[in-house]
Amino acid sequence: MNNGVLCDFTKLVARILMSIMFIVAGYSKIGAYAGTQEYMAAAGVPGFFLPLVILLELGGGLAILFGFFTRWVAVAFAAFCVISAWMFHNVPGDQMQQIMFMKNITIAGGFLILACAGAGRFSFDHAMAKVKSK
Repeated sequence: MNNGVLCDFTKLVARILMSIMFIVAGYSKIGAYAGTQEYMAAAGVPGFFLPLVILLELGGGLAILFGFFTRWVAVAFAAFCVISAWMFHNVPGDQMQQIMFMKNITIAGGFLILACAGAGRFSFDHAMAKVKSK
């Protein structure tokens, strides 16, 4: 296996690992819609944003998984992670919330790397680029 294939395979694995949490979270918010709206409202976020959150987490998670508009979705996720870290986990003195804050910031960094690196060969983005180049 040459270095290019190994790199593309690694990007695929990274996309899978990065997307799982968001796909599961988005799907679970559908089943716990009212409770999630209450949690958001308690943090000062209007509940009408919840459909957008679900769309980003579930739809964006699937887009990352399949490598579809990867760079744009990764940038959106990076921003989402930083904003949600600040709004929901910035609780000085609460060690668990500080860990969650840093987790979100770290994930944002991973998404920024994905935005720069792209989805790789095993993706819809690559397939669409090949069709366009013909």
